[in-house]
Amino acid sequence: MKKLILTIVLTIGFVVAATAQQDAQYTQYMYNTIGINPAYAGSRGVLSIAALHRSQWVGLDGAPNTQTLNLHTPITQRVGLGFSIVNDEIGNGTNQDTYFDAAFSYTIPLSESERLSFGLKAGGHLLNLDFNKLRNYNGEEVSGTNGIDKRFSPNFGAGIYYHTDRFYAGLSVPNFLETEHFDGSGENSSYLAKERMNWYLIVGNIFDLNPNLKLKPAALLKVVTGAPLQIDLSATFLLNEKFSLGAAYRWDAALSVLFGFQMNDKIMLGLAYDKETTELGATQFNDGSFEIFLRYEFLTRHRRVVAPRFF
Repeated sequence: MKKLILTIVLTIGFVVAATAQQDAQYTQYMYNTIGINPAYAGSRGVLSIAALHRSQWVGLDGAPNTQTLNLHTPITQRVGLGFSIVNDEIGNGTNQDTYFDAAFSYTIPLSESERLSFGLKAGGHLLNLDFNKLRNYNGEEVSGTNGIDKRFSPNFGAGIYYHTDRFYAGLSVPNFLETEHFDGSGENSSYLAKERMNWYLIVGNIFDLNPNLKLKPAALLKVVTGAPLQIDLSATFLLNEKFSLGAAYRWDAALSVLFGFQMNDKIMLGLAYDKETTELGATQFNDGSFEIFLRYEFLTRHRRVVAPRFF
């Protein structure tokens, strides 16, 4: 019975992923903004390289895991460029998505401290569906349906990003095109997946509690047709510009704890842990989700981070 329940859970998750493709999910999205909004490119004022790994629902066989690598840098005072790679996998390789994107931003100074940036991104998506890796509850192979072998589809997106030294807000659609994928078996080909348009709204503000302690409440709203509304609310403390500790709540989905350590002016490490608040979060199903984040910034003698480390 336990195997049957796990199979049902994975099947439902796979069907949702295959028929209503959503972008990869991150708890530490605030440190991975370039991945969801191209207007963020170059906003930190230096060349910034970041990597993030997410293991979701640890202990559940075939659960999703995601890796992302991105870099972005200012080219001039107004122009920024960025590049990102995302690998998202579910079902031990049954469904694998790989995204390659290049981002361009143009920033307009509104005042000495206010900036408004517009961003565009272009790239592609490699989709691989291998149904030979599926198993039913008693371990037998599932066959009879053709998969998709690393099919490439182009896409483009856009975003707008406003920020001061204390506040930021952004609206973006990373991918506008909703490509439909079929199994390619001819007249009887079946619909397997559709890339959905994801809308993102992010907002945050920094408050000085005392000279050594800052507080940043933040929110992310994600809207996808055919999927539940996602709202992430978080509050993070920053101590002595080095240590950050916070908590987050994903509406009707998960509770999270976040920790960050600014090792020096160039290197930052971030960790996060999620615990599901749904039935899937029961201990018999999984041990929660984990993320690890690492960022390196190429600071120079004449170019320091323009925006606060907090965003």
